Amino acid sequence: MHYKGFELDKFQEDAINAIEHNKSVVVSAPTGSGKTLIADYIIDRDFRKGIRVVYTAPIKALSNQKYKEFSRSYGEENVGILTGDVQKNPDALILVMTTEIYRNMVMSSDPFISDISYVIFDEIHYINDIERGYVWEESIIFSKPKTRVLCLSATIPNAQEFADWIEAIKEHEVVVVRHDERPVPLHVNFYDAELGVTDLKNLKQHMDIPEYNKFMGKRIRHKPKIPSHIDLIKEIKNNLPCLFFSFSRQKCQKNAMELAKAQLFEPNPEISSFIRAKLSNSNPDINKLESTKIMRQTLPYGIGFHHAGILPILKEMVEDLFEKGLIKVLYTTETFAVGINMPAKSVCFESMRKFDGVSFRLMNSKEYFQIAGRAGRRGIDTEGFVYIMIERRFFEHDRIKRLVHSDTIPIKSQFRLSVNTVLNLIKHHNEKEIDEILSKSFHSYQKY
Repeated sequence: MHYKGFELDKFQEDAINAIEHNKSVVVSAPTGSGKTLIADYIIDRDFRKGIRVVYTAPIKALSNQKYKEFSRSYGEENVGILTGDVQKNPDALILVMTTEIYRNMVMSSDPFISDISYVIFDEIHYINDIERGYVWEESIIFSKPKTRVLCLSATIPNAQEFADWIEAIKEHEVVVVRHDERPVPLHVNFYDAELGVTDLKNLKQHMDIPEYNKFMGKRIRHKPKIPSHIDLIKEIKNNLPCLFFSFSRQKCQKNAMELAKAQLFEPNPEISSFIRAKLSNSNPDINKLESTKIMRQTLPYGIGFHHAGILPILKEMVEDLFEKGLIKVLYTTETFAVGINMPAKSVCFESMRKFDGVSFRLMNSKEYFQIAGRAGRRGIDTEGFVYIMIERRFFEHDRIKRLVHSDTIPIKSQFRLSVNTVLNLIKHHNEKEIDEILSKSFHSYQKY
């Protein structure tokens, strides 16, 4: 089957066949394998029929990107967007929104939702998120009986259990479509201050060698060298563009400045002109911001940074330059890995340890594959590259080996009753209905 000039893979055909039979679908497939083409098919089909479709995303950046993409395809007048920041054309046939807004609409029985054929939940594995996961659960529970769902995610080990839950509470067939092959093969490398780019086996063998001074009985302690992001970029100059992930906003900006000062790349006048044009009509105060000043210094060299703490106009500027292929190295936090269609030839990890709001820990396999999956551009690269910077004092060979091998983390319910949920339940339902609704949670399904 061909669609939009592509020869569809079997998993895409299977999903579209299920959609044509009015079934809900859960798609579990690696990042970059073409899951969004299935969403495009629903939108294209129902738009032509004059039927409303909702596309939901976990973050505003992804909502904004999808809004632009759909506006280009279907005309701005036919696409709407609802996020915490933006409200445009809310009566459109194609409506992009954050998942929270969709949840609020279904919980308050907004008349708008009665006309929806499909709601697309991109990055459905966000149901695992401790703080926000319940939003996805509530969105599915409170969707109208006739509304079908398309759930898109990177690999979900328990996709069938999740689909069985939706089928049980919505009383219609839910099909699971799995695809395990990446379209662009991924090569995982490690970067050590002494060995440079190496593999995990060589790194372990080298670190298992007893230190000379320890062997000779001397008590001289050598502090292990910390790997340098600049040295890593020097080594992988042939495998750019690169997304360089850091778990600190400040570190993203600091690293961008340090790399610009290293003068590895020539300045590009096209980028400078683009920045001037983009900011010419903006609020003059934007130019006084520290982030803007740093960007003006780094972007002309093809070096950018992107995180939740910078203004939307600056994010948009970086994203546009990246899409144009003008950025060589982009330092970014993990939010950039959530669904935004901006893959690169390489992905670098400054560390595999992150602060999760409570303590520092090793990232889990779902977080790792979400980020690593951005390496390798389908139709452009024949292979993708991952480089993980290793600080030896935190090196845990067995755990890291398991982590990078496969995504083994199932999705789990994070259901809890928010104040908003309680008030809506009391307002719109009697006691019997409330009991029935609460028994439909994924938490109840997994427990009983």
